[in-house]
Amino acid sequence: MGLAMVRLKGKERKEEVLEAGLEVFAQRGYYNTTTALIAEKAGISQPYVFRFFPTKEELFIAVLNRAFDRILQTFKNVESSPEELGSDLVKAYEELSVQYPNEIALQVISIGITEEAIRAAAKTGLSRIRNYALERFKAAGIPDAERNATVFIAMGVMCNISCFLDLPELFTFNENK
Repeated sequence: MGLAMVRLKGKERKEEVLEAGLEVFAQRGYYNTTTALIAEKAGISQPYVFRFFPTKEELFIAVLNRAFDRILQTFKNVESSPEELGSDLVKAYEELSVQYPNEIALQVISIGITEEAIRAAAKTGLSRIRNYALERFKAAGIPDAERNATVFIAMGVMCNISCFLDLPELFTFNENK
């Protein structure tokens, strides 16, 4: 087996660990998840998990960063008129949350974790999204872009919480009322 094939297999295994971690963390939370459970879900040994991620905390951060990266990429793919930008970003996020519900759960879970490195990763991820929204709002000429970007993120966090709790009335509203 060539070196390239070994690297590809290792990369595939790392992806499997990330996906298993995402699913198990989303279902069980951070504190109730062990690397043994993640290894079992991925169909590999626990030491193999540690080959890619020396600690459970590092694995969680990698999965959380993946979720934030996916959100940013989704927003970057949105083409919209200035008048429709906010609603088009919301629609894109709603579609993303249906496709990747575990990542929504992971974001909510991350807010309640006390480990400083995880708190820092959650803070950085949310800041990256807010800063991107602010750039887009400013470029679109949206008035009071700072406030609107903050409200946009606040609504997103509330939507995440409502999805996590299966409480849709927290984010359902009728703009015509």
